[in-house]
Amino acid sequence: MERRINGSIALRAGGKAPSPCQQDDNSQDGQIKNYPGIYLPQDILSHIHSLMPMREAARVACVSRAFVRSWRCHPNLTFTKETLCLNENAHGKDEMDFTSIVDCILKKHSGVGVKTLHLHVFPDRNNKDCCHLYHLDIWLQIAVTPGIQELILKAYSVNTKYNFPCSVLSDGTVDSLRYFFLAYCDFHPTTRLGLKSLTRLDLHSVCITDGELACLLSNSFALEQLKLSSCSEIMCLKIPCLKRLICLEVFSCTRLQVIEGEAPNLSSFCVSGELQVSLGETLRIEKLSWSCCPNGTFYARTELPSRMPNLRTLMIHSNRELVNTPMMPSKFLHLKLLLIGLGCDIDYFSLVSFLDASPSLEDFTLMVVFRFKEPKSIFVDRSDLRKMPEHRYDKLKNVEIINFTSERTLVELACQILESATSLECLTVDATLELRCRCSVNKSVHCRCLTDRRTLEEARRALVAAETYIKPKIPHTVEFKAVEPCRRCNAVDP
Repeated sequence: MERRINGSIALRAGGKAPSPCQQDDNSQDGQIKNYPGIYLPQDILSHIHSLMPMREAARVACVSRAFVRSWRCHPNLTFTKETLCLNENAHGKDEMDFTSIVDCILKKHSGVGVKTLHLHVFPDRNNKDCCHLYHLDIWLQIAVTPGIQELILKAYSVNTKYNFPCSVLSDGTVDSLRYFFLAYCDFHPTTRLGLKSLTRLDLHSVCITDGELACLLSNSFALEQLKLSSCSEIMCLKIPCLKRLICLEVFSCTRLQVIEGEAPNLSSFCVSGELQVSLGETLRIEKLSWSCCPNGTFYARTELPSRMPNLRTLMIHSNRELVNTPMMPSKFLHLKLLLIGLGCDIDYFSLVSFLDASPSLEDFTLMVVFRFKEPKSIFVDRSDLRKMPEHRYDKLKNVEIINFTSERTLVELACQILESATSLECLTVDATLELRCRCSVNKSVHCRCLTDRRTLEEARRALVAAETYIKPKIPHTVEFKAVEPCRRCNAVDP
């Protein structure tokens, strides 16, 4: 059983357990309650206490006065509904409890020795900004002190975004801060703010201008990972020469048009949108993920072998292709994982160009994202299937085609892989849209139904095509999976 006492979480122990917010520091050094013969130096007790998650650390301080002093210096502070055991069905009481608990704990904290601060605030059930938003400045001033290494702030607000006070990032703080995650805030750093020890920066739904972000990055020489998502004010991302930057992720920044700069040691680049990208030297990039990339497969096949010759993982999602993928002499010599998502009508058989160019490829996934029109069914055109018998994909082990249809070129692609991939272990053709949301995975919920009767009928034709043209070619050494629509959620009315 648990109860809350003046801003801390306490275990019921013998009827009463004083809160660490209430206890004094007059207990004997290192004497552990109920174990009078055991004494440990306070520094050892403090170290043991610091290794506990915050909820457990609070409980220990409630039942043993030997830990009260170290509780007030606990280095890892996490304030969320989950860690504070707040009841989400309390009709507004949880928001008041959150504010009072956090306020009590932080005001009684010494402010010394904080290493990590995770603070997730939220609006009340009536979609009104809660009073605890006005406590944020005070809370940050208490907890963000020299020596802090990790700061995560999610300030959910309805009417006005919280304006993060750059003043809390003092000289001593910027010397130690290594990870900074900010969400749902305004953030306006100035030229004076230099996070010289920062290695990881995540900004989500943050209002920050191009110039402010460029200024922040120019003073963050140790930065290794940069992630921007849903930052709608950024139009041009300019990256200074950050020699330690190895990972760059940019998603859903709706006004972003250009990414440019220098990152000579970048190894992972993930981005979404129709963007102009100029990153200088890109030879070290080993992972590229690009969503909503126009003419993505054509660009990837014609440009990337020379621009990113060390690619090991390539994920391209394209909703528009003007031409089919051409056969090219260039190679992806190190590519091991390839994922292509297509929301347009192309000759899928032309994708063998990627397989032919990737002698080290082991995993290939093709996602046919949307069905804009009826497929050119193999049951309509029964001419001989195209083949390239001279091609071999010796390292290819796993192939998956998601949203498989009876489209003739898809069947040709699958058959070509079967006949040319000498090390193939598993081929999966999935006629559904949501493989990972199927009832077979989670019995408690229904999977997403296919959109209409015609789509469902096409899924069934796809399975017939797989049984007719693909399954007879399966060697005994290859596992074949044909995933059908969930019968529980996609029953066809007679």
